[in-house]
Amino acid sequence: MPSEDAAPQLDVDQILADPGVRIIVCCGAGGVGKTTTAAALALRAAEQHGRRTVVLTIDPARRLAQSLGLTELDNTPRQVKGIDVEASGGELHAMMLDMKRTFDDVVLQHTDPAKAAEIFANPFYQAMSSTFAGTQEYMAMEKLGQLHARGEWDLIVVDTPPSRSALDFLDAPARLSRFLDGRMLRLLLAPARTGGRSMFSLVTASFGMFSKVVQKVLGAQLLTDLSGFVAALDSMFGGFRQRAEQTYRILQARETAFVLVAAPEPDAVREAAYFAGRLREEKMPLAGLVLNRVHRPAVPELDAEQSRAAAERLTELGGHEATADVLRAHAALARQAVREQQVAARFTEAFPGVPAVSVTAQPADVHDVDGLRTIGAAISRP
Repeated sequence: MPSEDAAPQLDVDQILADPGVRIIVCCGAGGVGKTTTAAALALRAAEQHGRRTVVLTIDPARRLAQSLGLTELDNTPRQVKGIDVEASGGELHAMMLDMKRTFDDVVLQHTDPAKAAEIFANPFYQAMSSTFAGTQEYMAMEKLGQLHARGEWDLIVVDTPPSRSALDFLDAPARLSRFLDGRMLRLLLAPARTGGRSMFSLVTASFGMFSKVVQKVLGAQLLTDLSGFVAALDSMFGGFRQRAEQTYRILQARETAFVLVAAPEPDAVREAAYFAGRLREEKMPLAGLVLNRVHRPAVPELDAEQSRAAAERLTELGGHEATADVLRAHAALARQAVREQQVAARFTEAFPGVPAVSVTAQPADVHDVDGLRTIGAAISRP
């Protein structure tokens, strides 16, 4: 493809084999094969390069478990059996982020049992730990930090949600800091820091109208639940922020490699370019772009116009309909390949120094380990 001619070639095996690379983060829009790419990279790292690898998916879809032959994934790494690691000595484990379980584990780790029970019983905590926007991304940072700190993995491969959510993954520490430092939070923390007086009596005495407005908007019970939640977690907030910022620094370090995954479609390439720009702004190490589902004609030297003209000529002559149909199909594929080249070139023109590799579209969806091996080989030996 022209875009690849202009860009350096992405050497995936070099990344997978490098002991200095301990984290690979796969990012991209939805539906571009990101989960499959992450699993294929993790499998190849284990089988071909002998690395003890864990792949973490933040996407709740079950595709990763199915492709690895597992009945389910949960918050604990599960070893993938039946892969070819006898010669390499590697291992492959897989897990799926459970944000509530991760939040619960953090609470248990950093508070005493009585305080943890109080937090778990709080209705606001129950809602926040299960459904609040942003909790998943922050807990993904917590889980990545935990896996990294354990030091038992040679390589951690992270499969993120679609790219805007993956940006939330990067933004989690900053958003948490803004929440912790906000005026509303300081008001809610005031009772706990002044001897445990009633939220309502303290706020009413100090802020009068503010209390009435907040109660009207939030409701008295929700405000009580929120106040109790904030007070219970007060001693943990500094640790939340510190750990998130530490993980953020890890993502900026040379031991991390971000791999963008896209398909040769305008929206997917636009998302990849947006993410590449953010990574550059945040000084995070972008290893390269994997362009999935690329179409290539079997006879690239025969262009669409030549193929169409030949098909028309055979139709005029008569008796060659099968050959003419093949030529028409080739013409359609050649036109599609040209369109994909033009779309992919938009990324390369914007980021000419970013290495890229393309993967030919597969005849069927990948749903097992053999399929993942095929994808891994295609990424590594284009």
